[in-house]
Amino acid sequence: MASAERLKRPGIQRLLDGIELAGNKLPHPAVLFIIFALLTIAVSHIFYLTGAHVTFQQGARTVVVEANSLLTREGIAWMFTSAVGNFTGFAPLGLVLVAMLGVGAAEHVGLLSALIRKLMLGAPKSLITLMVIFVGLLSSVAADAGYLVVIPLGAAIFHAVGRHPLAGLAAAFFGVAAGFSANIVISLLDIMLAGITQEAASMVDPYIVIAPTSNLYFMIVSTFVLLALGYFITEKITVPRLGEYRRGGDGAAFGAEETSPRLTPEENRGLRFAGLFLLGAVAFLLLLSLPPAAPLRHPETGALFIASPFMSGMVPIIMLLFLAPAVGYGVGMKSMKDDKSILAAMTKSMETMGGYLVLAFFMAQFISYFSYSNLATILSVNGANFLSGIGFTGLPLMLAFIVLTTFLNFFMGSASAKWAIMAPIFVPMFMYLGFDPTFTQLAYRIGDSVTNVITPLLPYFALIVVFAEKYDKRTGLGTVISLMLPYSLLALLAWSLLLVAWYFTGLPIGLGGGIYL
Repeated sequence: MASAERLKRPGIQRLLDGIELAGNKLPHPAVLFIIFALLTIAVSHIFYLTGAHVTFQQGARTVVVEANSLLTREGIAWMFTSAVGNFTGFAPLGLVLVAMLGVGAAEHVGLLSALIRKLMLGAPKSLITLMVIFVGLLSSVAADAGYLVVIPLGAAIFHAVGRHPLAGLAAAFFGVAAGFSANIVISLLDIMLAGITQEAASMVDPYIVIAPTSNLYFMIVSTFVLLALGYFITEKITVPRLGEYRRGGDGAAFGAEETSPRLTPEENRGLRFAGLFLLGAVAFLLLLSLPPAAPLRHPETGALFIASPFMSGMVPIIMLLFLAPAVGYGVGMKSMKDDKSILAAMTKSMETMGGYLVLAFFMAQFISYFSYSNLATILSVNGANFLSGIGFTGLPLMLAFIVLTTFLNFFMGSASAKWAIMAPIFVPMFMYLGFDPTFTQLAYRIGDSVTNVITPLLPYFALIVVFAEKYDKRTGLGTVISLMLPYSLLALLAWSLLLVAWYFTGLPIGLGGGIYL
């Protein structure tokens, strides 16, 4: 766009154009981590030469931590000899790959897409808005399926029942993107973020374990809070604002389908088989968990949810709970006839992970360099001391962290890449201030989600505009952003208020997660 034309646009549009332009100039996330790793090498040597160190109390013991240079003989040798170990020992790597064996297989065979359509198309007309948002909120377990299936289907369902399709699109987009972290089940995001948080927290406590379920209670409640909020905004703000939907009026071109895609008899049979296989997997896990001396209970205390094999084995359990219904669906669809078909589906899911493997390698090196150099400890302790000195701690600090994350989300959309940059600094710093790393992770997830629906850098944002153009050719980037702005702002307010309420109650935020250390 020419600069003269850009100046004629409204102020908010020029601001968004500037954000889009700046964000598009950022390198690929993998290149960003290479740059951060090089900066860490240089800064570590400066800190080493200046004798930077920090002293703090660890219980009754006084600990002195000095900066290590990555440019000394020992540092250079360490970078070469530890590169493979940094990668293979990177906590999120194994967690994500194991989980994807099940999640990816379920997506590959079509189970997740069929299940989403079944839930949305089977809803009574009076509950359509609630169901569209609810399925959107749950769709994070299906990776990209939420953007590719739920959002266009939400618009099509509204259109089919005589309501404005852009209201259905907005409701679905809100559930899928603004509520990306909220869910009633464990998703791949929980696993990925927990691994990064554990890497960062281990700089303070090498023995700490961050479970994928550590934010589960809060996210379950968040799902229903966002569901009610999304329903209110859609019915009281979005629908009245859009008015009555008219085909082809005012020179607009409309070309959407009148009906939504129904499930075939084979898909319905596949879903029935998937349900049966899922029940079998659940029964198997209950057999291994419920009896007093069950193998998944703690061998000494008998606990199921505290330091038990059940909690430590949560990722393979998640894999099983996705893989079993995926196999059942394939059997019901008659697309899986032998063991080769099952393994082919699991192999296919791994083929999509190439980009993540490249990103994970450079993530792992950056975080390891940060830890080896002791920059994380020095910056975190000094940062914690500074914040304590000015009295900026507790709840105000955590709310400010949410706002910071929302701002950064305009420039970097990837939740995992952004957290891999932020976690090594903020997780240890907030740990020194007494916060459990799982609570810091939770605050990050709120800030990371709510602005997804208004940032042009969301990878699927252009696709949302295309979906909207099917119903109104006049739709553009500004149309979608203005449509979604109330959702973003009110979600930030409501979700932050929920965190405030949770903070004052002191309730656990999930299995293995709390507010304070």
